[in-house]
Amino acid sequence: MTIPPGGPTDLMTVSDARLSSVLDTAVDGILVIEERGAILVYNKACEGLFGYSHEEAVGQNVRLIMPSDYAGAHDRYLDNYLTTGSRKIIGIGREVRARHKDGTEFPVELSVGEATTPMGRQFIGIIRDLRSRKEAERRFNELQADLVHMARVSAMDEMGAALAHELNQPLTAIMLYLQAASRTISRAVQGAPLPVETFKQVLEKAVHEAERAGAIISRMRHFVEKREPQRRNVDLRAIVDEAVELVMLGQRNPPRVAREYQMDLPLVSVDPVQIQQIIVNLLRNAVEALKGRENPRIVIEVQSEADHVLVSVEDNGPGLAPSAIPTLFKAFSSSKRTGMGLGLSISRTIAQNHAGDLSVDPGGDGRGARFNLQLPILPIEQDDADNPSDGRLSLDTE
Repeated sequence: MTIPPGGPTDLMTVSDARLSSVLDTAVDGILVIEERGAILVYNKACEGLFGYSHEEAVGQNVRLIMPSDYAGAHDRYLDNYLTTGSRKIIGIGREVRARHKDGTEFPVELSVGEATTPMGRQFIGIIRDLRSRKEAERRFNELQADLVHMARVSAMDEMGAALAHELNQPLTAIMLYLQAASRTISRAVQGAPLPVETFKQVLEKAVHEAERAGAIISRMRHFVEKREPQRRNVDLRAIVDEAVELVMLGQRNPPRVAREYQMDLPLVSVDPVQIQQIIVNLLRNAVEALKGRENPRIVIEVQSEADHVLVSVEDNGPGLAPSAIPTLFKAFSSSKRTGMGLGLSISRTIAQNHAGDLSVDPGGDGRGARFNLQLPILPIEQDDADNPSDGRLSLDTE
């Protein structure tokens, strides 16, 4: 290697200047700490991230930029690594929390490397601000939730006539029962004997019909309400039963629905309303496919297979046309005269957001279509059990 004019000292000066230029122009925060946690290098991006100037940060313990309730354990983590040599974070990246000078906490992605120098071991942290990405994710999730809600409202709108017919039955019955009760009271006022037991039975029937109407309205409201997704461990059989009741409300000539449930079915961690939305969409499509068919029949199976629960909805209709399959799960593509064509597209999105999937066997040649909803058995939160980190910024090794 040719030594530039001036010898090794000039070469070191050039290298230092080059390193300084790289650090100062880096978009991500870069800092270096020594074995006891003191900050040795703190670039300009770090100044923007944390609010501390270079002069304020260098020489301070890296706890300076950690959340206060976590910073106290940092030295212990370093000691553990230096003693055992067990690597938990070095060489990989993870999402953690960092603290600004004004005390606010924010998400960052942290990657940690290690270097052995004449001055001892040093740890290099590369820190990427995740706030803009998190905000974009939050907005995307909001828009997706709005679209999911809009699909439920659209489905309820398409079912409006049937639901109105279903509600009209108990309301009409209530009116007739109350009219009968009113006539009975009028006759009693005029001196006729009051048949107490009959009068009581009429009122009880009116109350029953009112409760029936209230249950229908409550089920509709629960289905279409806009709210944040809420996952919990549930038995899918109960969700399927409610979906069947909702879809069959007001059907003039409903198909026969056979339910084949596994008895010892494991729980799944899902948002019940969103999963019910999928099943309602599948059932409505099956009912639509069976219009005009003789002996219409729908079979719903719920069973566990390996690490997932499978919900299958199959009809005895003509199956799906080959031309419909390529766009089946695309938004705004529908063969129905009414509706927005969001049902199957949204349904697959919901399934995939639950770490599952929605697929179809198109049938044909005498077989009806069969839709398969797959959902993982273990709660999604279970995946985090092996990584108990509370997600705060630390250049530690655990």
